[in-house]
Amino acid sequence: MLEFTRIEGESKGKVVLYALSTCAWCRRTRQLLESLGVEYDYLYVDLLDSRDQDEAMDEVRKHNPACSFPTIVVNGVEVVRGFDENRIRDLLG
Repeated sequence: MLEFTRIEGESKGKVVLYALSTCAWCRRTRQLLESLGVEYDYLYVDLLDSRDQDEAMDEVRKHNPACSFPTIVVNGVEVVRGFDENRIRDLLG
């Protein structure tokens, strides 16, 4: 089972961020979420072992067939692909 890191904040539903540790857009997404004070869970896919990385990519692929990063999933249905500040603010601001 994948182990996410939780960032405490105001609950806006279940917010999950799939990111890469070396990705500048992923870093900007985390900064935006934290500036909005939103509670979220995140996972750096590139830091996982190969089995967990495969599992994480399967999850990302369900929501984002292009498997681009960052990928944000809100309540399992709303998906933000890439850094889209306006969409993130609309969903969570």
